[in-house]
Amino acid sequence: MIGCGYLGAVHAASMVELGHEVVGIDVDERRVAALRAGRAPFYEPAFEELLARTLATGRLRFATDVAEAAGARVHFVCVGTPQKRGEYAADLRFVDAATESLLQVLQPGQLVVGKSTVPVGTAAGLAELVAEKVPGALLAWNPEFLREGFAVADTLHPDRLVYGLPAGADGEVAEALLDEVYAPIVDPGTPKVTTDYATAEMVKTAANSFLATKISFINAMAELCEATGADVKQLADAIGYDDRIGRKFLNAGLGFGGGCLPKDIRAFMARAGELGADQALTFLREVDNINMRRRIRMVELAREVCDGSLLGKRVAVLGAAFKPDSDDIRDSPALNVAAQLQLQGAVVRVTDPAAVDNARRLWPQLDYAATPEEAAAGADAVLVLTEWRAYRELDPVAFGQVVRQRRVLDGRNALDREAWTAAGWTYRALGRRTD
Repeated sequence: MIGCGYLGAVHAASMVELGHEVVGIDVDERRVAALRAGRAPFYEPAFEELLARTLATGRLRFATDVAEAAGARVHFVCVGTPQKRGEYAADLRFVDAATESLLQVLQPGQLVVGKSTVPVGTAAGLAELVAEKVPGALLAWNPEFLREGFAVADTLHPDRLVYGLPAGADGEVAEALLDEVYAPIVDPGTPKVTTDYATAEMVKTAANSFLATKISFINAMAELCEATGADVKQLADAIGYDDRIGRKFLNAGLGFGGGCLPKDIRAFMARAGELGADQALTFLREVDNINMRRRIRMVELAREVCDGSLLGKRVAVLGAAFKPDSDDIRDSPALNVAAQLQLQGAVVRVTDPAAVDNARRLWPQLDYAATPEEAAAGADAVLVLTEWRAYRELDPVAFGQVVRQRRVLDGRNALDREAWTAAGWTYRALGRRTD
């Protein structure tokens, strides 16, 4: 595994679980040291247990020197592709650097497998480089579909595998090697799609773009519901019964964040423009805009419930991670809202079960608390912005004893509105009726 961040570390341990011998390579010495010691450098349910179990087999090790990868039959590239600063396009420096480093140890007959999310056309260029520098070595593209919070299960029990393969006999060799790697997954009948490089690259970005579109669609409906007095949750329930639509990802609220959906849809638009097909994806710009408007609307709603002014008001923000069961704060809607509230004069205190340390490093100007009760002490309003189970299961009666004003803004439509209103709380949520 070249790259032992979120993707690479989980994939490395999972491949040992499938029976392989694995070495993980990363330039971050502290990350490597943590992984060697069996400490997960990020929060992911079930991963630390998997890491300890697979380290104990003796078939998993981590190193900073790519020379340690010499002799491996399959080399997975699992590095990040962040958004370029000041642009929509993906930054491929880490993918390029990882591939260049592999050329030092790559041998004919070995397979390089890209798992990173890249713009269409990247794999073909890398395949040419590999063929030129190491004749007889091959490249395939095997996109990842991990959901943070479910990464271990998604790796060991995926809903499908996608192989982007070279043409002809080389493709058959690459497919056979991948089938050998994934035999415990392929043999039981997990769906497998074998295709060309371009299609494999597009599967991940197309899937993320569809999910982002679905989320922004229901949030656009939430805007209309607020204008008309309709209720977006009931609307989502009703249209979700149509099996052509489905109920998943129709939860109106604060919108999406994290290190995948926002940057992937922007990179998709940028690449379409480079290919002269930008009009095909112009709708994604509005998908992005709707998503960002949700954050602005949440700040406006907080001002409304605080009697028209946030100046000097104490506000508790429950949630810092972009989603529950994760400590990932990249493009976190919750932290974005918290910072905007503070800029408008509110006294903001943020809490999260897993992400406080990460948030404090990147957002030191905010105040943090260890528990919801500490965050909400004397609060004029409580905002639930990440739908952690611990927040969904708060007792509204007991929780009401610590605040100054029983006002709750449900940024994820995750709470039991009837229970909170019965406990004397003023309940507001995006797209929901106030009665």
